[in-house]
Amino acid sequence: MRKVWDFHGGIHPPENKHQSLQTPIQQAGIPAELTFPLSQHIGAPAEPVVTLGEHVLKGQLIATADGFISVPKHASTSGIITAVEERPIAHASGLPADCIVLESDGKDEWIEHSGVADYRQLKKSGLLQLIRDAGIAGMGGAGFPAAVKLGVNPEKGSIRTLIINGTECEPYITADDILMRERADEIIRGAEILAHIIEPEETLLGVEDNKPEAIAELRRAAASSAVEIVVFPTKYPSGGEKQLIEILTGKQVPSGGLPADVGIVCQNIGSTVAIYRALVHGEPLISRITTVTGAALQQPQNFEVLLGTPMRYLLEQAGYDQGKNPRLIMGGPMMGFEVPGADVPIVKTTNCVLAPTAAELPTPPPAQACIRCGLCAEACPASLLPQQMYWFAQGKEFEKLETHNLFDCIECGACSYVCPSNIPLVQYYRASKAEIMQLRREHARSEHSRTRFEGRQERLQQEATAREAQRAARKTAVEKRARQTAAGDGEQDLIQAAIERARARKAGKLLTETAAGNADPAEAAIEKAKAARAHASAPSPEEKTRQTLNKLCERLAKSEQKLVESRASGAQDKVIEALEATVVKLGEKITAAETELATYTDASAPGSAPSDTAAVDTAQAAIEKARARQADAAAAPPLSPREQLQKNHEAVEKRLQTVTSKLAEAEQEGSDTVDALHKSIEKLSAKKQQIETALRELGD
Repeated sequence: MRKVWDFHGGIHPPENKHQSLQTPIQQAGIPAELTFPLSQHIGAPAEPVVTLGEHVLKGQLIATADGFISVPKHASTSGIITAVEERPIAHASGLPADCIVLESDGKDEWIEHSGVADYRQLKKSGLLQLIRDAGIAGMGGAGFPAAVKLGVNPEKGSIRTLIINGTECEPYITADDILMRERADEIIRGAEILAHIIEPEETLLGVEDNKPEAIAELRRAAASSAVEIVVFPTKYPSGGEKQLIEILTGKQVPSGGLPADVGIVCQNIGSTVAIYRALVHGEPLISRITTVTGAALQQPQNFEVLLGTPMRYLLEQAGYDQGKNPRLIMGGPMMGFEVPGADVPIVKTTNCVLAPTAAELPTPPPAQACIRCGLCAEACPASLLPQQMYWFAQGKEFEKLETHNLFDCIECGACSYVCPSNIPLVQYYRASKAEIMQLRREHARSEHSRTRFEGRQERLQQEATAREAQRAARKTAVEKRARQTAAGDGEQDLIQAAIERARARKAGKLLTETAAGNADPAEAAIEKAKAARAHASAPSPEEKTRQTLNKLCERLAKSEQKLVESRASGAQDKVIEALEATVVKLGEKITAAETELATYTDASAPGSAPSDTAAVDTAQAAIEKARARQADAAAAPPLSPREQLQKNHEAVEKRLQTVTSKLAEAEQEGSDTVDALHKSIEKLSAKKQQIETALRELGD
């Protein structure tokens, strides 16, 4: 016989299994309405793919997996989708969850389905996809997706041992026991499929010695198989994954580790049968074996029940007396939890519905003070220190709880069972786990926000650094060009040229001042043009000079046009004088460009274009006109202050009339310039009032 080991701790509570083993597995039937929670497993809830009023068939996909750690959901009978909404579900929190509601049509019509002819001809990835598509999750514990557990990464080491868990150590529950008695052949075939996928060195099926009928059937079915049936002494909680591994192999899974870390994969009996039916018959997981037991029932037994069936419907099949049942429990008395009501649905992890009387499972008495007896530490199958963890949980010292391996606790309830002070230790551990997980999620969100903020700050800093580098590069380039220009023969100093240009701009500003006491605009323009010629750069090639001449001619034409328009609109003298100065300046530049061009081409050469001569004549005419204006101004007698104000007043009134006329046209046309014209009128009106005030102050 194969050697078996023992694990630390453990207890021997009353089994109470015989009540539900008096009859074979019964078909529960089809209820009028079924409810499918979108989350019946560890991981992300499934995503609905059906709509209200849609008719679905048995086995049809109604919700698809949403992520890697997720499984799809299938209709367990044919009917109409009547709702996708929150409903009460079997959960320790008692909170509702999103569900798909199906109204049965009573026909129980299947979709077309068939299994694979020979699963050995398919690749491992193909088999895992079929298992995933069938919606199979662990049916004996927390509901971990089966395809994820079986998809072991070869890089992390090969799997030496495949373990099929047929222990079912929890009191009252017999779903796996009767499944092994009546469907041993399907279990062995399913184990062979798993062995084909994982390719272990050995396949072990572990069973406690309190199930002699199941052991006999399994040995018969495995007679010609490589699956080894291993029987070991009964002790709670030998069905825990880590405890079973230690019993069958002597290996201990490290704290915080997984069975795969020691080369082992475990799978539940119910999940093994579901995998067999999915691959051989093409059936998704739509039903399971559930034990319905407790003293509040007349006929405790095991049912094959459609997923989504209300617990009330199932209890009625077993003769439920609600008056005797103060609380309804999903699971066994050690690890189960109270459900919010009898209308919650059966899900993939519902291995037992327990309806005890008050005398059968009395309400625990009030907790007393801990007497530090140490019985909890002796009973703990995970070799933890429950007493110290209890103190840390009370004080919310979560770091110390994690240091004491809180998450290695399998919540078997052995510590609470042996506690003479009736302290609900497991409840403290569950609450602490929930708080720690919430803190982890909040910390993760905080870290994510901090990372995003720091990333944004870094990007902004990089952009600022890049802009500064660009500015420094431009400055360096300018300084380099300045040094190169200063070093050239016959080239002017850039700084001195900039000073002269500034002086020229300053001289141009004199054109906008009134005639009294200011320099003559035409003379300023002439001086500015001479200064520009004096500081012009060395002659450039002929083509470049011709391009410059053309641009100057275009600018001169535009300036002449503006000058004509300003005179026609009655613009102020300052504006007209400034435009005339611009014309003079452009004329001087054109003359200079034409003179420079003449050094390359004779006057009779083809390059001397008539348009160029016309531009020069226009510039010369503008200069002569400006000089004539200067001579007229010098010959005229000087104006008195009052006469100057009256002249300015007339100019402002004329300008105000022109702008008012333009505003009327703009408002009629809906032009975008209305606001700008309103502002101009306000400014002109204010200026007019200032002049009128000054006139009144001078008196008659």
